[in-house]
Amino acid sequence: MDIRSSTVLPANRTDIDFVTADGLTLVGEVATPVDGPPLGTLLFLHPLPTAGGFMDSHLIRKASNRLPALAQLATFRFNFRGVSSPRGTSDGQFGDGIAEANDLDAALDETERRGLPAPWLVGWSFGTEVILKHALSHRGRFAGAILLAPPVHRTTPEDLSAWQDVTEPLVAIVPEHDTFLPPEPAKLKFSVVPRITFIDVPGAKHLFVGENYTREVLSLIVAQVNPSALPLPTEYVDGPSDVS
Repeated sequence: MDIRSSTVLPANRTDIDFVTADGLTLVGEVATPVDGPPLGTLLFLHPLPTAGGFMDSHLIRKASNRLPALAQLATFRFNFRGVSSPRGTSDGQFGDGIAEANDLDAALDETERRGLPAPWLVGWSFGTEVILKHALSHRGRFAGAILLAPPVHRTTPEDLSAWQDVTEPLVAIVPEHDTFLPPEPAKLKFSVVPRITFIDVPGAKHLFVGENYTREVLSLIVAQVNPSALPLPTEYVDGPSDVS
């Protein structure tokens, strides 16, 4: 069966609730492979809540639906404070990328509590701001960071400069036609971070709409975390379910 936008492949899926240091309960989901322990973990930080971003933003949802089966990876996705999705609503209200430091901290705690392998932080748009502003206080707790379409809107020059000597992998995946920060301006913004790896996605826009871009972005993520799983198949023969 062809893998389509709606395809959900087999995984052990667990709805989770976890509590931040400032007392808020966040909701999310962990998905793990059914045929053995995960070889890595993807901890997703979703796009801007005030623009409709949540744990089901399409790339994140599709990663959770596919990558435990296709790449032997665990996925951890959750709603930032004050954000709702079909899974539920996280307590609190939007913190403009500041209070979300507590959300990242609590998600890392939950990853460790569940015994998942050291996660890669995967932010998309606003989620990249949370990584760039707050992840360095957690060095040693994550294996690397992947920035999908980073807008560098809330990220200060000081935030960026703090990454210049970081040895953990930092990868920016930048759409050619990004509305906020296309490749060449992005490279200029990140010039203070010499170790960053830039990957341009020709033809793509900020939201990476379209199955071809979904497959490309998921493949680029897997290339960092478990390259032996590449190329990702476009068909699955073990009976996935489809949802509308």
